[in-house]
Amino acid sequence: MIKQAIIPLAGLGTRLLPLTSVFAKELLPINGKPGLEYIIKECIEAGIKEIIFIISKRKIMIKKYFYNDKFYKDLIKKKKDPRIIEEYKKILKYRKMIKFVYQNKPKGTGDAVLKTKKYIKDRYFLMLLPDDLIIKKNCSKSMINTHKKYKASVMASMSVNKKTVSRWGIYKLYKKLNKNDYLINSVIEKPNVKDAPSNKAVIGRYILPKKIFSKLKNLKSGKGGEIHITDAIQSLIDNHEKFIAHNFSGKYLDCGSMDGYIKSSKEIAKL
Repeated sequence: MIKQAIIPLAGLGTRLLPLTSVFAKELLPINGKPGLEYIIKECIEAGIKEIIFIISKRKIMIKKYFYNDKFYKDLIKKKKDPRIIEEYKKILKYRKMIKFVYQNKPKGTGDAVLKTKKYIKDRYFLMLLPDDLIIKKNCSKSMINTHKKYKASVMASMSVNKKTVSRWGIYKLYKKLNKNDYLINSVIEKPNVKDAPSNKAVIGRYILPKKIFSKLKNLKSGKGGEIHITDAIQSLIDNHEKFIAHNFSGKYLDCGSMDGYIKSSKEIAKL
């Protein structure tokens, strides 16, 4: 069983400037609660027992969000508002399952994952990228079911318009396992339309093997001086590690850009 999840939160959030010049994007409200809480809820409903947040000193407000006891206790003592009491109970529940590690230099998702190495206990773990919200169906739970069935690593997949493939990481697939699952040959980052091997895009949900840490440790920095998780994944695939692209059935929302953030709020308000 997969019981641990990691969530990289140290990114600068430049697509949401100027809001992110003073505020962690993951705490921006989406229909009345921080976007990060939707990710936590997805983890809990998928059976996750421990969540590791990778933050930077610049994003310390995320930790403060879960450790603001004096504020809540003083407010509850003064107002005795049932809604505030329930909010505080929820925060305490989340806090019991959260650990924090630090990535103070923006060196990519691969480097963020590497920071969690000493905390990962089991053979596989879940990673969720907080810019990607998936509503209506629990993507992580569905991926865990695929992992149980095939005893393999799993990555979320979504069909995109072929004209837009240059905006995405695109899967090259080589075997259909069932109507939702395919074996991955490679991932091509932002290919030209004519060179794209498919229209199946990588979405920010991953079930990764613990052995990925040894690959990340030995990786040289790539484009932009960052360590890219896809390079480590490709190295594992080249060494015959099985990775499955899983077509999830929920609705995808990109809340990492200003336009996407506004649309995400409107979509979630409809639920």
